[in-house]
Amino acid sequence: MSAKVLMYATAVCPYCVRAEGLLRRKGVTEIEKVRIDLDAERRDEMMARTGRRTVPQIYIGDYHVGGCDDLFALDHAGKLDPLLQGQGA
Repeated sequence: MSAKVLMYATAVCPYCVRAEGLLRRKGVTEIEKVRIDLDAERRDEMMARTGRRTVPQIYIGDYHVGGCDDLFALDHAGKLDPLLQGQGA
């Protein structure tokens, strides 16, 4: 079973598009996208959960990956695939 992926994003964020592209190439078919540009309460939720103001903010399961660069670094370190398979970081 694959881990649930949640991504806080906006409509015009190139980093969100890039992060989603990597996740799709890794076989992720479902990404729960939370559009913080459309919902101020969800933006506040993201900032409270992550301590960050920038998008994307990505969760795989309960693990806060961080942003796009963090996602790519996790992949480069060989830790993204196990995380997506629900095996932890």
